[in-house]
Amino acid sequence: MAEKKKKPYEIGELDQYLLGQGNHYEVYKKLGAHLVQNGRRKGAYFAVWAPHAKSVSVVGEFNDWDTEANPMTREEPLGIHTCFVPGAKKLDMYKYCIETYSGEQIFKADPYANYAELRPGTASRITDIENLKWTDADWMEKRKTWDHHHEPMSVYEVHIGSWMRHPGRDDEGFYTYREFARAITKYVKKMGYTHVELMGIAEHPFDGSWGYQVTGYYAPTSRYGTPEDFAWMINYLHKNKIGVILDWVPAHFPKDAHGLADFDGTPTYEYADPRLGEHPDWGTKVFDFGKNEVRNFLISNALFWVEKFHVDGLRVDAVASMLYLDYGRKDGEWVANKYGENKNLEAIDFFKHLNSVVLGRNPGALMIAEESTAWPKVTGDVEDDGLGFSLKWNMGWMHDFTEYMKLDPYFRKDNHHLMTFAMSYAYSENYILVLSHDEVVHLKCSMINKMPGLGFDKYANLKAAYAFMMGHAGKKLLFMGQEFAQLREWSEERELDWFLLGEPEHVQMQTWVKDLLHMYKRHKALYEMDQSWEGFEWINADDAYRSIYSFMRHSKDSKRNLLFVCNFTPMEREDYRVGVPRKKQYKLILNSDDEKYGGTGETRPKTYKAEAKECDGRPYSFAYKLPPYGVAVFEF
Repeated sequence: MAEKKKKPYEIGELDQYLLGQGNHYEVYKKLGAHLVQNGRRKGAYFAVWAPHAKSVSVVGEFNDWDTEANPMTREEPLGIHTCFVPGAKKLDMYKYCIETYSGEQIFKADPYANYAELRPGTASRITDIENLKWTDADWMEKRKTWDHHHEPMSVYEVHIGSWMRHPGRDDEGFYTYREFARAITKYVKKMGYTHVELMGIAEHPFDGSWGYQVTGYYAPTSRYGTPEDFAWMINYLHKNKIGVILDWVPAHFPKDAHGLADFDGTPTYEYADPRLGEHPDWGTKVFDFGKNEVRNFLISNALFWVEKFHVDGLRVDAVASMLYLDYGRKDGEWVANKYGENKNLEAIDFFKHLNSVVLGRNPGALMIAEESTAWPKVTGDVEDDGLGFSLKWNMGWMHDFTEYMKLDPYFRKDNHHLMTFAMSYAYSENYILVLSHDEVVHLKCSMINKMPGLGFDKYANLKAAYAFMMGHAGKKLLFMGQEFAQLREWSEERELDWFLLGEPEHVQMQTWVKDLLHMYKRHKALYEMDQSWEGFEWINADDAYRSIYSFMRHSKDSKRNLLFVCNFTPMEREDYRVGVPRKKQYKLILNSDDEKYGGTGETRPKTYKAEAKECDGRPYSFAYKLPPYGVAVFEF
């Protein structure tokens, strides 16, 4: 008997074949819940992958949660279960009732749902994202030719729920996606960032996970509104020329009963062997990268955010935990690969496939690795056995930088190398320098409270630190609140301490960061040769005794180059001589001693003419009065 002809929205043989191969890149259009018209009847078509379920039914508001009202049909060979429910409508809540082979009934949220009940509820909601309204065509067209290698990129990392809140409300006072879009756009434009990176967007049950333990990979969290609201936010940011990066978590997922763990009563999305399939440190499950359907789930999800919601990049969380089989595990708690090594060959292959597809289909988009080890070629070409990421978080630089900045200035001369070492490997990968949320939680202190000393010394140290970061090779990322010297550590339970901007030292810090960011965007020398040795040159990397660093940043055409001089001690240098390559005028364009930054306001010449006096191995030099913790940036 011939198979009944499938309707366009139904799962067909080709869908099964592509998913089985791991190449169904838009599988989210078929799996999940979709509003359809079946003949004269309107309703929803449901499809869920549950290969080891004895039976599956869909339960929800449309059938009073009756487990027998809407049984699903098993489609072979993959074990996808489908059914059409007439009368099911937008915003109806639903779950899948899965009968396991042990006779148990378990109730699961839809892995492919696009919207979810507001926590603590755990049901999925039917919605329709086929007709999202976009007016960002100009941005999307320009994105195709945008090249991160030669463009400025300064990222403001933000957690929507705790950036700013409505005070005095009975609920948490969260901004909606739309309210947040308007407020963050105004702030980001004023400050001069190019991108925002949003933490915790995919649906997650527990606020304290910050969004890193996901149950709804295809659903923007309902904490801040609907999928339409989320799309409106992206559109609004794009219209204002602000890029959007999302945190994305393919490494692991939580054990919540309604989530992916043991989805059909067996390890469906995770490795079956707990030595592979569980993270002992985090109490979470690890995706089984050996299963094509699981890899497809994640690759399709990455494309979903980039293509369906116009997101400009994904920052991939916890990459190291995926690459190493022994990550966070003791001897006897992990299984070696077929070569007896600790590399997860399936995860390596997954990354190559993921990055090739996402970046191949979406020129100008970004895939960013949070990878904390010296794994080679993270941003190398897949053809050259690299992982194919666009950028890698520079965790080595972050560690050395924060360790140096925490030191009493007296001891910095013995640790001078901590600030220079990163330049020895700066071009081995495409790096982004990060001072992220991870550095200002769990008793690590806020950025200002990492600084030694009291009062003026703390703020002056941090200003010098931020200037050094801005001058260093690599893209930039700073977590919210650190730009105005938030005193307390970050907590997801409250908004930032915006009231601090009633105090002059916090306004001065914010002004300093704002001026650094605008200087960064204005000067090609700071970004257009970020991946080339020709873009950065030390003047003096060895002035350890005085803890002073001087270096140049070059543009391609050698016009409007910049010279940075950074003093990391409280000692004034009355006549600090700086070696320079050419006999010309050096124009002072940024001076940390200005009154608006909390300095003395002492007037200094605007230009300095180089003399034929050798210094720092250069034929010319000029002298500059360098204040305590002083930073001076010159254009030449």
